[in-house]
Amino acid sequence: MLKDEVKKAFDIVQQGGIILYPTDTIWGIGCDATNTEAVKKIFALKQRAEEKSMIILLDTENKLEGYVRDVPVIAYDLIEFTENPLTLVMPGAKNISPALIAADGSIGVRVSKHPFCQQLIQRLRKPLVSTSANISGQPSPQNFSQIAVEITNGVDYVVDMDQHDLTVKKPSTIMRIDPSGLFEFIRR
Repeated sequence: MLKDEVKKAFDIVQQGGIILYPTDTIWGIGCDATNTEAVKKIFALKQRAEEKSMIILLDTENKLEGYVRDVPVIAYDLIEFTENPLTLVMPGAKNISPALIAADGSIGVRVSKHPFCQQLIQRLRKPLVSTSANISGQPSPQNFSQIAVEITNGVDYVVDMDQHDLTVKKPSTIMRIDPSGLFEFIRR
């Protein structure tokens, strides 16, 4: 089943579509992080201001240098030793859609440990956009049952996994980190 869902989602994302999918945190809306038209579809669906950037997911920290100019050494330690999902906001974003890059040139990156996300990103060979599955300003859904019908109807594909899991999930911790290794928490 995992393999089938990865293939279906891959086909949609490869064609510039947007998907609703489970992650290691809350359900996300995603697309190919290099496809600006697809990224803009997500902004429109979420009714989100384009200056509010979204994060990207990678399947392994080894790919960080492909999307961030100067990855601080501490970033690898933080990813390796954190017990909870961690998003790192770092300057020097590159090789992704300009629509994802914040005004200060930064991008939020999380290495996902969810099998679906890992396999889709491996197959895509590109990062996956990840943003909470809600209309901007509304609460983030803690599980699939809380996702608004406008969202499920507004994506090109809803991944058929983990939909009956009622475990309360929460968004990742977010840390801003600069090339010197200085960091601050944005969301704990």
